[in-house]
Amino acid sequence: MKREAKTLRVLTLSDEVVQSIQSPAVRERFGDVDIVIGCGDLPHEYLEYVVSVLNKPLFFVRGNHTCVVEYSEAGERALVHGGVNLHRRVVNYRGWLMAGVEGSVRYNRGMFQYTQMEMWGHVLRLVPALLRNRIRYGRYLDVFVTHAPPWGIHDQPDPAHRGIKAFRWFVRAFRPAVHFHGHSHVYRSGTTTETQFHATRVINTYPYRETEVGHPTTRLALPWLAGGRQKRGTR
Repeated sequence: MKREAKTLRVLTLSDEVVQSIQSPAVRERFGDVDIVIGCGDLPHEYLEYVVSVLNKPLFFVRGNHTCVVEYSEAGERALVHGGVNLHRRVVNYRGWLMAGVEGSVRYNRGMFQYTQMEMWGHVLRLVPALLRNRIRYGRYLDVFVTHAPPWGIHDQPDPAHRGIKAFRWFVRAFRPAVHFHGHSHVYRSGTTTETQFHATRVINTYPYRETEVGHPTTRLALPWLAGGRQKRGTR
């Protein structure tokens, strides 16, 4: 994809292994995407299979059920081979500005769980790089990737699935085109999985989704036109 492309086509994955995705058929269905994004709680080998078949770049964050070390025939691995971990990082991929935060709100002693205050710390670590983006590119961010949803958007009242207050502030303050998240499983038809929050489309990607992100210059001029084609995963 050239930098002047009008859209960034993204395949996002989270929380559940879908057999039709982990098969050669994924090339026919999603061979035209530009990048793959993992929103957490998926085996390394699942993500690695998808990007190896599609031959596309992978960016990801870890979920609250992600193993610190995953064991397989390939040996012990702490991270996905060939992928870029976005946790507390700001990345420029061919002119598209991305950042991410891993994990969920803390509800037990599991890994990659954080208090609301700790999540504020993760988010604030991103701010200096975002300010540099604003000076250099005229905008803060295009794509925000997390496992958990923002507070009050696609979250649930139980302790494990409450949204993150810092994410809600972050999206409003830094105006990414899209905020991709997982964590909130969808079991009923009609469940809201996309919400426009100020300038940002907040999208629950469970278990997979294809999304087109509008070109940054177009979005700055006409932020309400940042929409695009959507394919929601069905099992």
